Amino acid sequence: MIPRDRLEQITQRFEFIEAQMATGEGDIAQLGREYAEMRPVVDEIRAYIELLDDQRAVREMLDDPEMHDLAKRELADLEARVPDMEASLQLALLPKDKADARPAIIEIRPGTGGEEAALFAGDLLRMYQRYSEGRGWKFEIIEESQTELGGIKEVIAHVKGENVFARMKFESGVHRVQRVPETESGGRIHTSAATVAVLPEAEDVDIQIDANDIRIDTMRASGSGGQHVNTTDSAVRITHIPSGIVVTSSEKSQHRNREIAMQVLKTRLFDAERQKVHNERSADRAAQVGTGDRSERIRTYNFPQGRMTDHRINLTLYKLDQVMQGDLDEVIDALTADAQAGLLAEMDG
Repeated sequence: MIPRDRLEQITQRFEFIEAQMATGEGDIAQLGREYAEMRPVVDEIRAYIELLDDQRAVREMLDDPEMHDLAKRELADLEARVPDMEASLQLALLPKDKADARPAIIEIRPGTGGEEAALFAGDLLRMYQRYSEGRGWKFEIIEESQTELGGIKEVIAHVKGENVFARMKFESGVHRVQRVPETESGGRIHTSAATVAVLPEAEDVDIQIDANDIRIDTMRASGSGGQHVNTTDSAVRITHIPSGIVVTSSEKSQHRNREIAMQVLKTRLFDAERQKVHNERSADRAAQVGTGDRSERIRTYNFPQGRMTDHRINLTLYKLDQVMQGDLDEVIDALTADAQAGLLAEMDG
């Protein structure tokens, strides 16, 4: 059973925020965010406490001979509802990643496998585009470099929408593909890989960059495969000297490129800080899901067998065609549930 005093503390905090908002005191924007985060939790708490109060009232009715049989049936119904409600409330009480509701920056790069890896990186890009479209998110490619055969050397995309990072964060890692490349005349299956990094978008309050810590260079932009060369120095490259992080943006507008490059730089620095904190907290944990280790092989896409296997949770789906068309909810739901189970186990421990 969840301690009632803990539930009352949460409810009291919610009522305090509600009162402050009503009087217009404090940082209204911050209070509004906290209120929105707490409201569904408090709704669950109130429903749970109401259920416990109903149980207590019905138990008292058991002593009345005339009401005993009715009370016994009603008590059985109430008791049957408790486990599901407690499980739902425990999930609502899990510590939240404050970045879950944010937009995300997705970076995809080919790994081992040469041109086939670059082509697979392009397949992953289209998979995430379709998934985003299906959820009504805005998917914007902000930097893309292609090979002559149409593969991806590197792509960076900005995804906006509801709970983007919460849904996409488990995609970070090495994605392995097994298939016969189009360039393979002997029909042999090759194994290639691409790396995906999903970063929560940084807000201005997260990262402050000293102007003395960056170097900004302008250069001429080139399009796919070195074609469509821009005749003006519109592309921007920003180097963050302390960390060595280099970000480029090659849109037509130099002003827009500076904005994009600075946003990506802030996001990478913010992610580095998050990774540092996470690694310190989880040094003694064995759980793999959500570690953010981008050197970890997380998934295999086997085209001859039509299967996708997520190695972190030993989930295999024989519907690779649908997955590559952006049907990712089943695997993302399973990863989310596994991560929640891990958090619940930590709380119980």
